Amino acid sequence: MRGFVCALVSSFLMPLSAAAQESFRVELGRDGETIADMRPVYLKFESRPMPAISPAEVARRYQQLFQSSDEPAVRIDALNRLTNIRDRSGQDLGFSPEEEERVYGEVLSSYEAILGQGSFGGRLDELLYQMAKAYALTGQSEQSIDRLKQLVGLYPQSPLVHEARFRIAESDFSAGRFAEAESGYRALINTEDASALRTKAQYMLGWSQFKQGPSAWERAGLTFLSVLDEFLPDTQSLQNPQTSAVDAIDDTFRALALMAARKEGPDTLAVWLEVDAPRHWAYLLFDRLADFHAVQGDYEASAATNQWFVRFHPNHPKNPAFMAQIAAVWEQAGKPDKVRAAKADYVAMFGAPPSYQALSEPDQARWRSFSRRLADFHYTQGTLALAQNDEAVGQGAFSAAATYYESLASRTESAGQILRLAGDARLQAGEYLGALSDYQEAAYQSDKYPEAVDAGWAALVLLRDGLEGDRRTAEFRPDLATVSAELDRFNRSFPDDSRLPGLTADLASRWFASGNPESALNYAGQTVTNSNASALERYAAWLVIAKVRQSQGEYALAERAWTQILQVMPETYKNDSESNAKRQLATAIYRQGEAAAERGDVTGAVEHFTRIEAVLPGSEIAVKGRFDAANSLLKAGQWALAIEQLRLFRTRFSDHELATVISDKLVHAYVASGQPVLAANELLSAASTAAEPWPLQLKAAELFHGAGDQDNRDRLYRSHLKTNPSAVDAGQHLQLQTMRHRLVKSGDGAGDLRSAMVASELASPWHSDESLAWSARAALVLGARDAATFASIPLSQPLADSLDRKQRALESARARFLEAEQLGGEAVRSETLFRRAELYRVLAQDLMTSSVPLDLNELEAMQYQMLLEEEAFPFEEKAIGLHSDNHRRLANHGYDAWIGKSLGVLAELNPGRYSRSVRWMTRKDHKPSSGGPG
Repeated sequence: MRGFVCALVSSFLMPLSAAAQESFRVELGRDGETIADMRPVYLKFESRPMPAISPAEVARRYQQLFQSSDEPAVRIDALNRLTNIRDRSGQDLGFSPEEEERVYGEVLSSYEAILGQGSFGGRLDELLYQMAKAYALTGQSEQSIDRLKQLVGLYPQSPLVHEARFRIAESDFSAGRFAEAESGYRALINTEDASALRTKAQYMLGWSQFKQGPSAWERAGLTFLSVLDEFLPDTQSLQNPQTSAVDAIDDTFRALALMAARKEGPDTLAVWLEVDAPRHWAYLLFDRLADFHAVQGDYEASAATNQWFVRFHPNHPKNPAFMAQIAAVWEQAGKPDKVRAAKADYVAMFGAPPSYQALSEPDQARWRSFSRRLADFHYTQGTLALAQNDEAVGQGAFSAAATYYESLASRTESAGQILRLAGDARLQAGEYLGALSDYQEAAYQSDKYPEAVDAGWAALVLLRDGLEGDRRTAEFRPDLATVSAELDRFNRSFPDDSRLPGLTADLASRWFASGNPESALNYAGQTVTNSNASALERYAAWLVIAKVRQSQGEYALAERAWTQILQVMPETYKNDSESNAKRQLATAIYRQGEAAAERGDVTGAVEHFTRIEAVLPGSEIAVKGRFDAANSLLKAGQWALAIEQLRLFRTRFSDHELATVISDKLVHAYVASGQPVLAANELLSAASTAAEPWPLQLKAAELFHGAGDQDNRDRLYRSHLKTNPSAVDAGQHLQLQTMRHRLVKSGDGAGDLRSAMVASELASPWHSDESLAWSARAALVLGARDAATFASIPLSQPLADSLDRKQRALESARARFLEAEQLGGEAVRSETLFRRAELYRVLAQDLMTSSVPLDLNELEAMQYQMLLEEEAFPFEEKAIGLHSDNHRRLANHGYDAWIGKSLGVLAELNPGRYSRSVRWMTRKDHKPSSGGPG
């Protein structure tokens, strides 16, 4: 194929031969409308005159050229010219009829050869089209279709393609190749400039899809809809369709109905019809489908079809007839459930006021009849379902009944009764907002309804129950204000109703619980003054009054109210409520004790707190009263009485949780009364049972410290430090360093404590002035100790060993002095400079005075001594340098003892410069300075 295409392309690039330079064109639409009508291609001379020889001679020569030439293009050209000459001259020239069949066969083979060689100089699409006509004329339909397919494939933009596509698809359809026919028709429809064949192709496309079976019916349905859109573009065409299209329209409706019936009926039509905008002829399609199902005895499908029509055209004028027909169909089928459903649909469709008003009077009467029958039926079904504990079904039935009753009420004379039924149905359905509205309208807006009081009470109880519990939903959430307003409304309309006191007592309790004491007292007062109130209702009202008084801080009045409640309480309530009332009475007494304590009336507070036990002995509030009595004494600073009460409480209520804080309070009382040792011992006693004893023991240690009991303090410090504690914050770090400092001052294990102090301070991220000063002093002491060790090491032979020991000691002391300087800063720098310088000076002196090996002669000994001097000189210079640094501190830091010591050493080491009489003076601004020579 690739070579064939290349050959065709190259044929357009080659210069035309002399035999092919005559112009010609393919004539279409003159020989017929179908391929069977077409004739082979022929040549047409356009501008040249006939040659000056006889036509017979010219025909003979072209005939001879046709027979003698081996070039297909020449043969085709010669044959075309023969045909043209015959047509132009009107003479019977060229081949005889008997020879023509053989010649056309040869022409076809020449066509094939030309196509194979790619040597044709004209338009190949016209050549292919003429070949197709030639094949069709000679009865070779398959070859004709092949050439049309070749034409479509190679020259899709050719104006001949539309006819070619249609003939190809027509051939596939006739041969039963419906999928190929579909593709062909679709390709033609999607081609531009194919309007002449598009409608017919669209119609045939639908049948091609239909013939493929159910798997292609979705496509067929959409295609047939498009066909109907073409045939019936407007309502006028629906009334007067084209005569030539009547059969096609009828077949299209028939095919759509048949496919829909064999698929999913109106669902299928709905899917197809919803693809585009609504059609004005759609009802005919539903009607055709409904008729089909009815004839078949399929009432279900017939009714569904009518319903789908109504759904697609909700405002269609034929809707009442369709809806009535549905009910009639089910009546005929003997399906009462279906009849009710159809009537429900009828009621729903025409229930809106405009729709209802548009009905005729008989239709309105039928609507009312349908509504009442449906409402009563659903109410009965709901009752039966709830009796069988089928709540879901029952609620659904009651909801449906309520809807019918509500819509019917305004269209009947017995509106109150119907609304009461609607309210009951809504209540059973759990639709409380709707029930409330129905009850209120029945009670207060329906004239002369004899049971209005019951409807009003139903609304009131519904609101009350909606405050909480199962009747409180996301949509129905009434508040107390709403219930109270409804209660006031009911009271104004029906003031003598005996059910009022129970509700006013209930509202009094609820208003109190909601934090509105004024409203609570209001409804409680209404209850106790209502002559219809029962004993229980009065008790409930007095209970609210007592609580309100107590909540308002009127504890003396509350105490008297609770006392009265205990006296009038019904016997049946005494088992549970009496103990609660006593607790409330105890609480009122306790609050009076609190109030007295706040006023500073310690005696009155202790009296109230201690008399609670007489009302409710052994109770929690009585225990707390005793505890608060002790606290009141503590706050008043009556330490002796407070300590006595605290010890008594711990003895009597040792298992109570409040006993756990008695120790802290005793510690506070002991400390406040000047008894720190007793406080410390209380802490140690508490620590013996504590999960974390050390916080308490360390507090005790501080108390021992404050009392001057150093032995007990140090014992606790040493025990704690043996646990190797680590600080987690600055406070703990300072606490540990303080312990070490105090123990150092006590002189117990000072060396290890100083080392630990220095190490802790260096490692800690937290520092204070005290901890830094203590640690710096400890480092100096440790450094001085190491310096003494360094000085005590003699340099003996062998010198390398003793010198190594001495250098290690020097480095240890030097490190300590640097640590002291790092911790103490400028405060210790004079001392550390002096001590570090002395390390190097002592080392230089010891080197100079070290013994000479005994095995050296005099000269060697002298040389050895010189070497020692050379080794000692840098250390002496280092010592001088450090002492000089100390000397230079005079300018910025003033004179101190350690600088004086450095000056003394420098005078000894360098007398020419430093051995002078000097007097140090202090500046009047009290800043240290160095004086000049005296």
